[in-house]
Amino acid sequence: MMTDPIADMLTRIRNAVRNEAVAVDVPYSKMKHEICKVFVEEGYVVKFEIIEREPQGILRLQLRYGLDGEHVIQSIRRISNPGRRIYRGSKELRPILGGLGITVLSTSHGIMSDRQARVRNVGGEVLCEVY
Repeated sequence: MMTDPIADMLTRIRNAVRNEAVAVDVPYSKMKHEICKVFVEEGYVVKFEIIEREPQGILRLQLRYGLDGEHVIQSIRRISNPGRRIYRGSKELRPILGGLGITVLSTSHGIMSDRQARVRNVGGEVLCEVY
């Protein structure tokens, strides 16, 4: 049994970027699906697709690289975890690397980036940081 599936997803992405893989497969869940939507909106992932399989589907993420092959995702790390939940209000959200990175939040309005959360004036659980 996996205790932190989001951390597992982030680790798979981190390892795929290190190996300069074109795509990475992650077991499907609704929360991971929503996190992937944020990654696509913010430009860290080109696209993703859902592959239906039994007993659990798969999310296949196509990773983004620069023109010369430089990594778009320099760092991706889990902030809140099952043993220690971290929450931030909208006023406590600070830009990552002066706005070059994002924080992914789980809010009452769904999963969104810190930019969207500041615009909507909502806070929530800090899931991860990406830059």
